[in-house]
Amino acid sequence: MIRLGGTMLAREKMVALLREEFDPDNSGYISTEKFRSLLRTHASELDPHKLEVLLALADNNADGKICYQDFVNLMSNKRSNSFRRAILQGSRKLKGTPLLEEPGLNASQRLIRHVAYETLPREIDRKWYYDSYTCWPPPCFMITVTIVEVAVFVYYGLVLDRWVLQVSHPHFLKGPLIYHPKLRIQAWRYVSYIFMHTGIEHLSLNVALQLLVGVPLEMVHGAMRIGLLYIFGVLAGSLAVSVADMTAPAVGSSGGVYALVSAHLANVVMNWSGMKCQFKLLRMAVALVCMSAEFGRAVWLRFYPSVFLLCPNPSFVAHLGGVGVGITLGVVVLRNFEQRLQEQSVWWIFVFVYVVFILLSIFWNIFAYDLLDIKLPPAP
Repeated sequence: MIRLGGTMLAREKMVALLREEFDPDNSGYISTEKFRSLLRTHASELDPHKLEVLLALADNNADGKICYQDFVNLMSNKRSNSFRRAILQGSRKLKGTPLLEEPGLNASQRLIRHVAYETLPREIDRKWYYDSYTCWPPPCFMITVTIVEVAVFVYYGLVLDRWVLQVSHPHFLKGPLIYHPKLRIQAWRYVSYIFMHTGIEHLSLNVALQLLVGVPLEMVHGAMRIGLLYIFGVLAGSLAVSVADMTAPAVGSSGGVYALVSAHLANVVMNWSGMKCQFKLLRMAVALVCMSAEFGRAVWLRFYPSVFLLCPNPSFVAHLGGVGVGITLGVVVLRNFEQRLQEQSVWWIFVFVYVVFILLSIFWNIFAYDLLDIKLPPAP
């Protein structure tokens, strides 16, 4: 059983005692001495990691008082920015045993601990995630997207009777999912192109990265955040193709995949000393080699002679659009575990830049093709 930080009854009891005994005048604060006494009295009713965080808050508070709402948020599995700053400011550290050294964990607990160390740079966040994760909801977004991508690939493999370099088949571009510059008015193609891949060599690496990187990130940050980051990368990828490689089609989920992977790698680099995943330098090198190899394959394919009349092979620019999203919006998402993104000014700066890019790309698609007299390949 995954520990949830104490039962609902224990949480309600603690909060009620806090209000009645230590804040009768409803000032919103209690003294640290009274707070520490309350924790010692009811320590057996709290999860050990949550008790450790509360003690750290009491031991390191220079003002001699604790915010009542911060305590309520913690007991409800919510953390305000002010509470987090109170723990992390200066030299304040947790004094307990690191999560990595705790013995007697079952397979499920070891998996959750492994995910925490793979994705989170701070011990307080790792312990918080370990105690709070309930395995529900499961990481269904990345798994669902992967299943659909594989199913579509298998379908076209059977229809085209080709599994390697499907893009070389004369009928490859005739499907309703591929982004094609001549059909760019069909708005769904700016996203649906992720379900088509040029061949099993293209699909395999994207699926591997989605599962190895995307699923752990979704387990930690949730389907909403990771799903939006993935879709933002996908949309940025297709729009980047429509702006920078105007005559080329686009296929594959590389825009979304590169958004996730580049955000994760950037987060690791920016928090290098705090990330405790094993062999992180070697694994970063392997990830960069795989991404570079896939990008090189895409560049080679783009300029390889096409079997389609007057239409080039799929573009590689979507990869770059995904990277751009990953190192901007993605880094902000991964650096703010369980914190409200709307309270981060840098989040709104990057959202503004992204929206401006989307709007300019839409205007580009409406007017630039005619103004520049771009000769587009015929519709498939």
